[in-house]
Amino acid sequence: MRQRTLGSDLTVSAIGLGCMGMSEFYGAGDEAESMATIQRAIDRGTTLLDTADMYGVGRNEELVGRAIKGRRGSVILATKFGNVRGADGAYRGVNGRPEYVRAACDASLRRLGVETIDLYYQHRVDPDTPIEETVGAMAELVRAGKVRHLGLSEAAPETIRRAHKVHPITALQTEYSLWSRDPEDAILATVRELGIGFVAYSPLGRGFLTGQIKQVEDLAPDDYRRNSPRFQGDNFRRNLDLVAAVEAMAREKGCTAAQLALAWVLAQGSDIVPIPGTKRRRYLEENIGALSVALTADDLARLDAVLPPGAAAGTRYAAAQMQALNR
Repeated sequence: MRQRTLGSDLTVSAIGLGCMGMSEFYGAGDEAESMATIQRAIDRGTTLLDTADMYGVGRNEELVGRAIKGRRGSVILATKFGNVRGADGAYRGVNGRPEYVRAACDASLRRLGVETIDLYYQHRVDPDTPIEETVGAMAELVRAGKVRHLGLSEAAPETIRRAHKVHPITALQTEYSLWSRDPEDAILATVRELGIGFVAYSPLGRGFLTGQIKQVEDLAPDDYRRNSPRFQGDNFRRNLDLVAAVEAMAREKGCTAAQLALAWVLAQGSDIVPIPGTKRRRYLEENIGALSVALTADDLARLDAVLPPGAAAGTRYAAAQMQALNR
C-alpha cells in the first residue's frame, strides 16, 4: 500500500476506507461482513478509517471500535462531530459550540473504545458559532491528548483560512470525484497554499461511477440515494450516459469503472486521499486495485473532456443539505 501525507506530518494509506454505509444510508448492513471488510482493509495496508458520530447515530463508531480492537496501532482513526441527531435519528442541525465539541469528543472516544482520535473533523460548519471558537475548543482537545490532528469538512476557503490561524488544520474533507469537481474552483488552491491535505469523500459518486447502478430499482427501498437529485428522473438518465463513457474507457484500460474513477482522483495530486466507502470485501479489493491503474496525460484529457466540471446532472444533495456546504 502506497502512502500519502496529509498536512505536514500525518502519513496515511493512499486510499482510505469510508465506513458510513456499513451502518446507514445505503440499505441494510451486515455487521459480520462489515467487520471483516475493515479487518481485511487493515491486512491490505489501509490505515485511514473514516467514520462520524452521526453515522447510524453512533453505531458506526461502535462498529469501527470493535473491528480495530487489538489493532489500534495499525490504523489512523478519523471521526467527525457537528451534525446533531436525536436518539430517534431525527436531524437537529449543526452545532459547533465549544461545550458541544468537548462533549461530542468524549462520546466518540467512548464509542470507539480508544484514548485518542487521530483526525477529528468538524463535519459541517456551524453558521451561528464563529469558527475561531469551534477550532479553539478542538485545539484544547489536542492539548489534552484526546485528539492528534484537526480537520474540517465542506468548509469555504475563508473559513479554512480563519480556522488555520487558530490551530493548524491537517485535512479538509470534501466530496470530490469525476462528477463532483467543485473543489477545483477555489478549495484545492486554498488548502495547497496553506499546506493542508485533502480527503475526497464519495470519490465514486456514491456508487454511480462504478456502473453497478443502472436503474433506481437497483437501490434498496430505504437507500437515501433514491432522494438524491442526481439519482432521479432525467438527471439519472443523463448521468448514465456519462458513466457509459467511463465504462468504455475502463474496458480499454483493462480495469473496472470504479478503478478508473479512483485512479483519476489519485492522479489529481499526491496530497489527495480518496476514501471510497464499501461494506463488502470484494469491493474493497477492487478499490485498492485502483492503485495499479496508471493514467497517461491523454487518458486524463479524455476523462476531462467527457466529464468536465459541472457535467453531472443535478445537485450533490437536496436543497436543504446544499445550504450546509461551503460555509
